[in-house]
Amino acid sequence: MLEKDSLELPLKTQVELLGISYSSLFYQPVLPSSRELTIKRRIDEIYTAHPFYGSRKITAVLRPEIMVSRPTVQAYMREMGIFALVPGPNTSKPAPQHQIYPYLLRHVSAERPNHIWGIDITYIRLQHGWLYLTAVLDWYSRYVVSWSLSQTLEMEFVLTAVDDALFQSVPEIWNSDQGSHFTSPRYLERLQNANVSISMDGRGRALDNIFTERLWRTVKYEEVYLNEYDSPKEAYHQLAAYFNFYNFERPHQALDYQSPAQAYGACTPRMPVVHSANLNKSH
Repeated sequence: MLEKDSLELPLKTQVELLGISYSSLFYQPVLPSSRELTIKRRIDEIYTAHPFYGSRKITAVLRPEIMVSRPTVQAYMREMGIFALVPGPNTSKPAPQHQIYPYLLRHVSAERPNHIWGIDITYIRLQHGWLYLTAVLDWYSRYVVSWSLSQTLEMEFVLTAVDDALFQSVPEIWNSDQGSHFTSPRYLERLQNANVSISMDGRGRALDNIFTERLWRTVKYEEVYLNEYDSPKEAYHQLAAYFNFYNFERPHQALDYQSPAQAYGACTPRMPVVHSANLNKSH
């Protein structure tokens, strides 16, 4: 527990020892404008329906509804962490000097549970803002091994999902895109310590992680777009209920109408570990 008035250690030293961001202690979210929310909602809907659309086509679809420039759409898409599912220049970019791993899954199919896992991040809209969702998916069974929710794109919520997943099992191959979260030394160290073979999508090839992209589409059409989350806390509880339904009750045609949990061999629904303390706030 952080003690602001501790006589033994300054607050900044306590924060460093705990490995968290000092600035996050004083973070106060700034509410977006209604115009920004409207544009981002429509970008999310258009992209989910047409994931091969880039910023040019999304801008063209938006303009009859609301006047917006392509640079604004590009900036919002970057903030939302979405990119067209075709090769192009505006792809997830690693941070400078971050290590990149080759894509190991060309002509490879998942043959058993824990053979291949994929991880990704998506945007979840609220009535007055947005959240970021990351999930670890078993490609063979479509089982969501872990997920985590946050109001910011800070690294911690991704590491929370990774740690929770590796606590349950260890895959043979772990796949992601080349975004800065997934090329971070803190992220890679966890996979290396678990002796996982690390795979990364080719630049501009989000189709390399198509199973996770399909998961996002399912979650949004069956849960997110049918609800208007008033707060991060409400979104968390609704998504927790949905993922339990998705894992343990929802039949999949590709699994011969088994649920993901049946195909994976999981028995008990789990509540995820949540990183962001901001989820207790109303906005």
